[in-house]
Parts: sequence; C-alpha cells; structure tokens
Amino acid sequence: MTNQEFTFKGKTLNGFTMLFLVIAVLALSLVLFVYNCECLNTGMTVLTAVSVVLFVCDLVALGGFMMLEPNEARVMMFFGKYRGTFTQTGFFWVNPFITTKKLSLRARNLDAQPIKVNDKIGNPVMIGQVMVWRLKDTYKATFDIDAQQTQSAGLGQASGALMRFYENFVKIQGDAALRKVAGLYAYDDEDGKASETTLRGGGDKLNEVLEHELKERLDLAGIEVVEARINYLAYAPEIAAVMLRRQQASAIITAREKIVEGAVSMVKMAIDKLAEEQVIELDDDKKAAMVSNLMVVLCGDDTAQPVVNTGTLNM
Repeated sequence: MTNQEFTFKGKTLNGFTMLFLVIAVLALSLVLFVYNCECLNTGMTVLTAVSVVLFVCDLVALGGFMMLEPNEARVMMFFGKYRGTFTQTGFFWVNPFITTKKLSLRARNLDAQPIKVNDKIGNPVMIGQVMVWRLKDTYKATFDIDAQQTQSAGLGQASGALMRFYENFVKIQGDAALRKVAGLYAYDDEDGKASETTLRGGGDKLNEVLEHELKERLDLAGIEVVEARINYLAYAPEIAAVMLRRQQASAIITAREKIVEGAVSMVKMAIDKLAEEQVIELDDDKKAAMVSNLMVVLCGDDTAQPVVNTGTLNM
C-alpha cells in the first residue's frame, strides 16, 4: 500500500516572534481606540474601525500558535484537506485556519491480562502477552480508523483521548491475534513429538508468529509493533489439577527410562569387568542372579539392605 503520509510544507514562523507581534498589535489597537475616544472625543471613525479590525485579527492570530515536544506530531488540515504532518519540536505559528490533531509517537507498553483460549487440541488454557507499540503512520492513524468516541471534541482535541482510543484498539486486536495464534499450537507435545512447535516450548518461533499476526492487524491503523512476547501461560483452572498429574506421570516415566538405561549399562560393565579381570567365573545362573540383585539395587526407590552370607560354621 502507498504511504500517503508526507511532511507539512506550509509556512511556519517562530512562535516567540509572532507572540511579540500579537502583543504589539493588541497594544496598538487599544491605543488607537483610547486615543479616538479620549483625545478626539468623536464617535465611530476610521481609527475606531482600524482598532476593531486589528483587535479581531489579533484574536484570530492567537489560534495559530502550537508547541511540539520530542516524538510528537501534528496532523495538519486546511478545511478538511490533509496538508501534511508536522514533527519539528519547538514553539511555532502557522495559518490559524489550519486545524491540527496532536498525536504522540512515543513507544507505549501493553501488558494484557491473561485470557482463556482453546489450544490446537481443544484444551482450555490461560495465555497473556506483553507488547511494545507506537504510532508510525499518522495519516492511517487519523483517517483509516474511526475514533467515534472522540469525534465530539473536534480536530483540536487533546491527544490523551485519542491515545486512549488507540490503546483500546491495540488491546482488542492484540487479544484477537493471541487467540488465533494459541489455536494453532498445542499447549504441550501430547505424544512426545518434540519436533512440533508447542505453546510451552515454542519460544522465539512462537513470538515471531505472534508479532507477524499483530503487525498484519495493526498496520491498518498505522501502528508499529516494536516487540510482542507471551508472558503468561498455564492450563485453565478447571483442568489444571488433572494436567499437572499428567505432567508428573510423564516426568516419572522419563526419569525411570533414564534410570533403567543407566542401570543396564552399569550391570553390563560390572559383568564385563569381572570376566576381563578373571576375578570369578560366573555361570549363567549366577550371572542372572547378579543381574537381578544389581537391578534391584540400582533401580529401587529405597536404599537396598545387603544380606551378608557368612556360610556354615561347624562346631
């Protein structure tokens, strides 16, 4: 899409210079009016008309002052026609018939409350996100979305109401994007398929998908997503206890597999070492008994209590 935003190229003057001129013209109009009334003691004259005209022009000129801080912008419009975006910082005077809308270009943070969504396989989960965003295209932000709740204030409205509207817009679109992304992945790998991306283990890849979805939705409003991250993830309360037991069972099975694997390796090493060093000759029955005893010792949860065979004593 073509970028329709451009820099304001109209005439601007230094605000302090114009402020001095406005005060001077106001003083001149008052002096002429008082001089005509007190010194000349006449009714409606040319001097009176001139003083009134100067006073009215002075009041109109007061509407041309504007001030901008760093990372702020004003959208300039002349009788409904977009004339550009003014971003210079300082105190200025422009054509008083140009209406302006003040926008903040500063980065803003959104810490969204966790929402309940269904993952890819239908499990209800609680998921939340944190986002950093800012206005990038003032034309889109002003003319491509309708801030209905702020229209009554007119174009000269304070930027606070507008920015609250944009914050609400970002929150709604952020929730929609988060729901869509959460529905694409399972909370955790159900069948040990570590190659599949999950909500719990997605990491940077999942955040990239979320950022891409947010950028597509917020580009319409001229909003740039600086960063988006999932900062909260948990099963919904109604299934949390059940899924916790499932995770515990899965962890126990994984731990047992590691223990058995290590025990088999140690038993094999012990038998091979005894045979290599020719410490004792073991037949198949003794090897089976030795393997059984070692597996019990190595795989048991409790510490094994050895029984020492001292043989038979002849009295």
